[in-house]
Parts: sequence; C-alpha cells; structure tokens
Amino acid sequence: MLWILGDDRGEQFCDGLSRRSFLQIGGLAAAGGLTLPDLLRAESKRSGEQRRQHKAIINIFLPGGPPHQDMFDLKMDAPADIRGEFKPISTNLPGFQICELFPKMAARSDQMIYIRSLVGSDASHASFQCQTGRSRREQIAGGWPSIGSTVAKLQGVADPAMPPFVGLAPYDMGHRRWANPGTPGFLGPAYAPFLPSGDGRADMVLNGVNLDRLGSRKTLLASFDRFRRQADSSGLMNGMDTFQQQAFGILTSSKLAEALDPERVDRRVRERYGIGSNNKQADGGPKNLDHFLLARRLVEAGVRVVTLAFSRWDWHGGNFTRARQDFPMLDQGVTALLDDLQQRGLEKDVSVVVWGEFGRTPKINKSAGRDHWPRVATAVLFGGGMRAGQVLGSTDRLGEGAVDRPIHFQEVVATLYHNIGLDPNQQAVDDLSGRPQYLVDEGRQPIAELV
Repeated sequence: MLWILGDDRGEQFCDGLSRRSFLQIGGLAAAGGLTLPDLLRAESKRSGEQRRQHKAIINIFLPGGPPHQDMFDLKMDAPADIRGEFKPISTNLPGFQICELFPKMAARSDQMIYIRSLVGSDASHASFQCQTGRSRREQIAGGWPSIGSTVAKLQGVADPAMPPFVGLAPYDMGHRRWANPGTPGFLGPAYAPFLPSGDGRADMVLNGVNLDRLGSRKTLLASFDRFRRQADSSGLMNGMDTFQQQAFGILTSSKLAEALDPERVDRRVRERYGIGSNNKQADGGPKNLDHFLLARRLVEAGVRVVTLAFSRWDWHGGNFTRARQDFPMLDQGVTALLDDLQQRGLEKDVSVVVWGEFGRTPKINKSAGRDHWPRVATAVLFGGGMRAGQVLGSTDRLGEGAVDRPIHFQEVVATLYHNIGLDPNQQAVDDLSGRPQYLVDEGRQPIAELV
C-alpha cells in the first residue's frame, strides 16, 4: 500500500503547526481512484526520451535540530556556559577537529565535506526545508515539491521494479512535521514517496493471494479497463496495459522486498552498520541504523532518492546526556554507509547529505540543553563525485552566526540536483497554473567548491 501526505489538519504543535492527514491508496483498486498503475504511468519517462545514468540521493534528516557547536564546530575558547562538555579530537584533515564522540568520522574526514555555515533556515520545526530547500513561509498553490518528487517527475523510474522515490521515515512520529519524508506538492500524489511501513516488508507481501489469484485479479482489472476504454473517447486509456504490467511486475518481483530486508545482508556488513532501535524517541524518529543500510540497498537496486529520519535532536534539556547516546550511533551509521558505498563502487553515483532544520543556541540553558537557533546550522555531505576533504564556512567565536562562506539550504539542494544530473537553474516543473518553476530560486547555484 502507499501512504500519501494530504492536507494540513488537526493537532497543533508547539510551533503552531498542525498534523498532516494521510491518504492510504490500495495498489489494486480496480475501479476508480488512484491506482498503482496510475502512479507508475506518472513516474515513467515521456516516450522517446533517453533515461539518464542512474544517480541517486540519500537524504538523512536529523529531526529537531542537531547542536552544531557540540558536533563539528566546537568553541573551546568560549565561556563554559557556551563551550559545553565535549573535547575535540583531530581528524585526518590538517588542523580540523570535531567532537570526541565521532572518532570514525574523524578518521574519514578526507572523504567528507563539512559545512559549518549553513544559513537560511526559516525556523520551522519540520523536515520541509531539508526536503525541498524552500522555506515554509514561501507559499505556492499546491505546495512546493520535495527533491525526491521532483526527481521522480523529471527522471522517472530507473528500474521498472523499483519506485523512483522511497521514504524510510516512520509516518507515525508524534510530530508529523518531522515524519514528512518529502511531499509532492503541486506535482500531485503520483510523485509522492513510496513509504514501506513497519519493518519495511509488510507492504510487499500479498497476504492470502497467490500468483494464480493475482492473475485472476489482473484479468478482472483488464475487464474493467476494457469497459472504461470503450466509454473513453479521449484516448487516455491507450497504453494503460503497459503500466498495469509494471504494477504487477512490482507486486510479483522480489527485488523491492529483498532490498527492504536487512536479514538478507551478510552478517558482518550488518554489524558494521549496527541495528539500533525501531522505537520512537518521544515525538521523533527511531534510532534505526538498519535504515542507513536499507538506503544503500534501495539506491543500488534502482531507487533514485531515499529519505530517512534518525532519532530526535530537539534537546532543550539533557543535551550532553543525549549526545553521548546519539553521537556514537550517528558516527557508526554514517561511516558504515560511506564505507559501503565505496566498497560497492557507488561513491561517485550516490550523494549523501546529513542535516537538520536548524542549529542550537550557543548558550546552554538551565536544563543543560540548547534551544532553537535558526541563524546557523551544520551539514555533512559525501559521495556523488563531489570534491571531498573540505571544511566550508566558519562561525564566530561563540557559534552564533556565519562569518565566512555562508551556504544556503538551497545551495545544498542545488548541489544534490546537479549531482543527480539535473540543472537546477535551467530545468523546471510546471505548477498548477502551468507556470514553470525552476528547481531553486534565481541566483542559487551548486556549491562551487564541490562540483
């Protein structure tokens, strides 16, 4: 089944934002509604177009806003109520140090890009900006489409048995704005992400339906379509059989189910990633390290964009206690993914970004926490053929704001589009009025140091 993000309704959160409703779509709805063949048809390439080489993006969202000055931008000369509890360790980049709880990343920093001057946050407690590059304050009819939805629209499927866009973020987070894996906006629900529920396999099982019964249902569906085709004078039904074949191909192929099954992975590889926990962290995401592994398996199998959310980083209290739990896990998951991509020859084809919606306050509050700080944040990138081994930007002595090479959220997004083979300043998607919308705002370019 597919879960599609719907309109904003219902419960309000601390920042005044409401829950999203979800529309569940049955893949074998034979009469009326949005069917899996409809989705596949919308995701396919226009006839005559040549498919691009399969490039991919893995977007790792840290819900709540990770503390930049405790991770990759330590301020050892600042007062104690700003400096915090952690000590720096040297990386394999000369003169660059990061938090002592990231030893694996420190040893691989020459293969990564650290951004310490990420700016342009709209202060929304949501994944929206990391999924689209756009501010939630910038309104457009239908809403802005996410990176994954835009890629699905412009590039279509890379493999008929795989959806182009998969969201691993659990849709049952208490705060739905963090659970948003990327919405299709004005592109419409045909370009929403495929969201495997539970452990990532339940939706791939034809419960109580063997292949013979599935074939019978296919025949029944064909009879409905013949009736609809006879009643259709516009010709829109022509070619429907091709997309039905693709829909049944996904249901009868084991490729997607296998990619979502970590038990099929060599034990030593899975141990390198770690497993973590699938339990929600308060209103945030799980600490599920399997998702890092599944993201790699999905892009290798043919998915173009995978999004995931890891843990909960809204640490208004107990910042250092929680960091001691989460930093090592993030260190393990990120470096295992980096190593795995390299060992499988995917490091030039798969771009990875790790970030949150904003940073945290320089001053530690009375609860030993840090509060929201949209003025500056941090991000880590690797893969995608980017020029690695760089530290971009810097902040002032207290970590309050960028003083060197500020980099906007949209510049990161423009870089991801560039890496996957799209020109963000030349290619566009039509909004609901038929007006072309470029992938980023005018003047926002891919990061020159990286491409």
